[in-house]
Order: sequence, then C-alpha cells, then structure tokens
Amino acid sequence: MWGLDRLSSYSTPTGTPPPRRDYSPAGRRGYPAPGPIPLPVRPGLQPRTSSLSLVSPGASNVSLPSTARGPNGAPLRRRVTGGIPPNVPDPVQVLASIMGGPPRKPISANGIGGAVQSKPDEVDADIDFGELSIHDFAEAAAPEQRQDTSVHTYSAQSVEEYDKEKDKFEDLHKSIIACDEVLKSVETYLTNFQSDLEAVSAEIESLQNRSIALNTKLENRKTVEKLLGPAVEDISVSPAVVRKIAEGPVDDGFVRALGEIERRSKIVNAKAKEQPDMGALSDIKPLLDDLTNRAVERIRDYIVAQIKAIRSPSINAQVIQQQAFLKYKDLYAFLARHQSELAQQISQAYIFTMRWYYLNHFTRYRTSLEKLKIHALDKYDVLGEDPNAKRGGTLLGQSRNAPASYDAFSLGRRRDALKSSSSNALTSHVAEEEKSTHYLEVSFRSFNLALVDNATFEYTFLSTYFAPSQNFHAISRTFAAIFEPTLALSQSLTKQLVDSTTDTLGVLLCVRLNQHFAFELQRRKVPALDGYINATNMLLWPRFQQILDLHCASMQKLTASLPNRPSTGAALLGGSNANANTTAPTPLTQRFANLMHGILALSSEAGDDEPVSVSVGRLRSEYEAYLNKFSKAVGDARKKERFLCNNYSLVCTIVADVEGRLGEETKAHFEKLRDAHDK
Repeated sequence: MWGLDRLSSYSTPTGTPPPRRDYSPAGRRGYPAPGPIPLPVRPGLQPRTSSLSLVSPGASNVSLPSTARGPNGAPLRRRVTGGIPPNVPDPVQVLASIMGGPPRKPISANGIGGAVQSKPDEVDADIDFGELSIHDFAEAAAPEQRQDTSVHTYSAQSVEEYDKEKDKFEDLHKSIIACDEVLKSVETYLTNFQSDLEAVSAEIESLQNRSIALNTKLENRKTVEKLLGPAVEDISVSPAVVRKIAEGPVDDGFVRALGEIERRSKIVNAKAKEQPDMGALSDIKPLLDDLTNRAVERIRDYIVAQIKAIRSPSINAQVIQQQAFLKYKDLYAFLARHQSELAQQISQAYIFTMRWYYLNHFTRYRTSLEKLKIHALDKYDVLGEDPNAKRGGTLLGQSRNAPASYDAFSLGRRRDALKSSSSNALTSHVAEEEKSTHYLEVSFRSFNLALVDNATFEYTFLSTYFAPSQNFHAISRTFAAIFEPTLALSQSLTKQLVDSTTDTLGVLLCVRLNQHFAFELQRRKVPALDGYINATNMLLWPRFQQILDLHCASMQKLTASLPNRPSTGAALLGGSNANANTTAPTPLTQRFANLMHGILALSSEAGDDEPVSVSVGRLRSEYEAYLNKFSKAVGDARKKERFLCNNYSLVCTIVADVEGRLGEETKAHFEKLRDAHDK
C-alpha cells in the first residue's frame, strides 16, 4: 500500500513537506484494467494457502485486519484534513503525466481555472470504470479539466524525478493488485472456514442432543433398575450356581449353592401364590425344580459312597463322620426337606452299617480283653475260709496251677481305677501283649470306657446330623438301633466277669465305675445310655449282695464250728499264735478290717438308698458274734477283755482314715466297743 505522504516526497522541490490529501490510488478503483492481466509475483511474496480444517464454534466472528477495504477488496482512502499548501503540484496531474496523458490544470479554490478546488466531504469509493482504462476514463469524464492542464507548469526537475520513479509506482501498483488477489483467497478461505465452523457447530449441537437423550435414557434405566432390580434378583439364578449344582464337587461351594437354590425356590413359590400369572415365574420354576432334583441325586450318591467307605477294613468311622458327614451336614437336611422318603432310606442304610461297625469292633475288642490275665477269686476267698488251704487258682480264659499272689480283702492301689486321670482304655494290642495279672475292674473299665466314648460321639453325631429331620425320640430310637447288639455284648462281658467271682472289692469298684460313667454321660448330655447304666447296676448290685452273703455265711459257719475249748478254736484259725491264753488279734480280724476298710473307702460318697450300709451292718454283726464266741474260750476274764479290746482296736486302726457318713458311723461303733472293753 502506498499513500500521499510517499508521493509528496517526490514532488516537493523546495523540500517543504506538503500536507496530506485525501487522494489515493486506492480511491481510483473505478479505472479497471482492460482485462485480467497476469501479474508477476514479487520476490519474497508467496501465495497464501490455508490449512484450516476444523475450528471451534464462534470462530467465524473473528474480524479481519483493521485495514478498511472497499466492496471490491481495495483499501479505503484515508481522509486528510487541511488545505493544499502552495507551490505543490496536483497529484492527479502528476499521476496523469506518469501514465502518459496530458497534464491537467490545477483546480482553483473557487472552482475557476488555475484555482485549487476544495476536497469533497465524501469520496465515491465504488467507481464503475466499465471497460475503460484509467486514462480513457479520465479523458471521458473530465475533458475540461484536461484543457486546464496547459496552464499548470512543472519544473523540469520534477518531471525528471517522476519519470525516474515511474517504474517504482508501477511495481507498487502490481504489488497492490497481488495483495488484492491474496486477500481474495484469504476471504475464500475464511468463508470456507466459517462454513466448516457452522458444520462443526451443527455436529456439536447434534452430539449434545444425543448426549442429553442418552443421559435421559440412562436415568430412566436406573430408575427402572432400582424398581425391578430386587424383584429380578430374587427370582434369577446365576450360571455359576447352576454349574456348581450340576457338575461341581461336593464342598463348601456346593453347600452354599444349595442354600441359594432353596432361597430362590421359597421366593418363587411365595410369588407364585401371590401372582400366579407372572410369566417370569413360569420360566424359572422348571429350572429350579430340575436343579433341586439334580442336587438330590448328587447328595444321594455322595452319602451312599461315604456309608460304603465305613465298611472298608481298618477304617475309622469317626474320621468319615467328621470330615464327610458333619462338615456337610446341610446335605442331609436338604435331602430330608425335598425327598423325605429317600432320606429315611439313607438313614436306615447308615443305621445298619454303624450297627455292624460297632458290633464288629467291640467283639474284637472283647476278644482282646479276654486274653488279659485276671485274678480269679472263688469260694476260698471269703472271710470264714482258711487262706492257707490248697486250691487251684484260675484266670479268666485260662487255668493256672500255682496260687495267685494277691490279697482278696485289701483295697491297696485298686482304688486308682477311680482316681485315674487317664481317660484312655487299654488298646487291643496292649491287652493281647500284656503279661501281668489284673483284677476284674480293669477289663470292666476298659470296655465300658471305650463304649461310653464311642456312644457319646455317635449320639452327638446323630443329634447334629439328623436333628433337622428327626426329633429327640427319633434320635434315641436310631441310637438304640445302632448300639443295641453292642450294649448286649457289654452286659454279657460284665456278667462273665462278676458271675462266678467272690471279689467283693472288685464288684464294688465296678459299681463305682458304672456310677462315674453315668455322671460323665450326664455331663456330656447323652441320655441314650441311661438304660444300659441301669441294666449294668442290676447285674452288679445283686452280685455284690451275694458275695457279702457268702462272707456272712462263711463266718456263721466258722462261729458255729468254734468249740468251747480255746485250743480247738485256735487250731481252726491256724497259725503260730494258736494259744488259748493269747490276747493278740485273730487273723480273721485282719481280713475283716481290710475288707471293711475297702468297702467303706469305696462308699465314702454313697447315698442312703444304697444297700451297702445294710450289708456292712450284717457283716459287722457276724464278725462280732464270731469274736464274742471266740473270746469265751479264754478262761481269764481280764485276758478276755484285753483280747476283745485288741481286736476292736485293730479294726479301729485300719478303718481310721475312711471318710463319709457310713465310715464315720462304723468307726464310732468300733471305737465304742474298744472303749467298752478297755479296762
């Protein structure tokens, strides 16, 4: 772009800067070229291109550079205020002379030739040149002005300077035209850019509308899901649960899947009663029924396989009961709820298997205990018999020729069977390999201890495993059906141990052991063995009474056989002390006191309902009758009293450490007798 200030620098001979005028080549756009002239591109000017593709909305409002342009793209001329200084040639005339036309007359201030005319207020920026060049348009528009140019004179120096700068102005003109073309292309680019922005804006608006629609749908679906989600969840079954029921192993996950199926079935059945026409229920109910039938089938196979495993040789049933049955006790409960008849059949199969299991193992255990050596006390081991009499001792299950080295009337350490902290019974292997001899309470304790432990575990198992489908009475009947032959076997062993023995302390120890077992069963809350405990007592107490009757009968016989002569009585008692004048206690007193001490020690916690007190009273009466008759053989009355005092004193000494009501009464009784004869 170029202006008047640049033009005036070449037309002022005096060097005084002329004032700016409103005339500018940009205002002469009314003179078009004869046609489109290809203009050479000046060095350094490259055609402008646009690489804009997408612009954010609103970019179309960006304004172009601040240079104002006319309708045809040419910049508008700037207004210059003020008058034209003197001695300054008219730029129009100078431009006309450069373009080859005759010089134009300057316009005077009053419109007369030779005077400078004033600048109009508005300049027509849009001049139609038609098909004329600038020169032709000027000739046609103002012929009168060209006639006035003759009056305007220029100096030779100014003309030469304008001639020299002619090429520069032509280059400037060409540059302006090139800039116009570039601006046109920029305008095209901006127009396209605006169109692209409008398209992008439309697309963004479409996306916004779609996003709003999707958000609305999402909110609607969330609302529907919140309402329908719980209902759908209640009646739906996940594929994982179906796969676990149909094909998965029987483990904790299988049990959880059973619980899920049952919960869904309850909900579906409840909804089916409320809304029988619901389509979803009719679709899901057959699937639940199929899954339930499949679960019942797999549970049946699993339980039957475990029951068969119990019959395997050298198998511990308690391991299977704990790891296979109790761990998955919900399996049988599920089976009992959905197939009660099948559950009953499986229960019968279990009963028959465990019945055989316990009978088989306890039979083998009894056989092992029968190989244990037991002291056999017979009719010679009573108070009235001579302990030095020759007799053949026998062991339970075998015979023996040598007399047994034992004391039938002394308790000794036999009481440890009650106080033993060990709760383990003799094993079959130990019983078979044992070489020492024991008393009968050892076999009784071992067998019954094993029986109580196994019965406790079995009853607890039945109460836990079958409880959902069986009540207390049904479980008791199941237990009785399992242990009936085993309990009969145990009673047979007890009867065998005590039926032919005269071991008073051994039988009473078995009674106390049986009472301890009863207390332990009560503590363990196993009432199913109450009948067995009572039946065992019915075997032990009568036998104990029979043995005491044998003692009393033997002392009666001995008392009746005592002669009035001291020597004969002493001979019957035997021993080196067979002297009628001796005051030492008799051997019978020693045996009686030991037996009495054992009975009282084992009866320290006895109740009033036990027959021990009556038996002790009878035994004590027979002993006193024997001692009084024996003392009659002593001639000296003083020695007689001393004899009686010594015997009673020995009894008091032996029973001094007994406890309990019966023991205190017995001690007081013999102390009274001792004091009565202590003169």
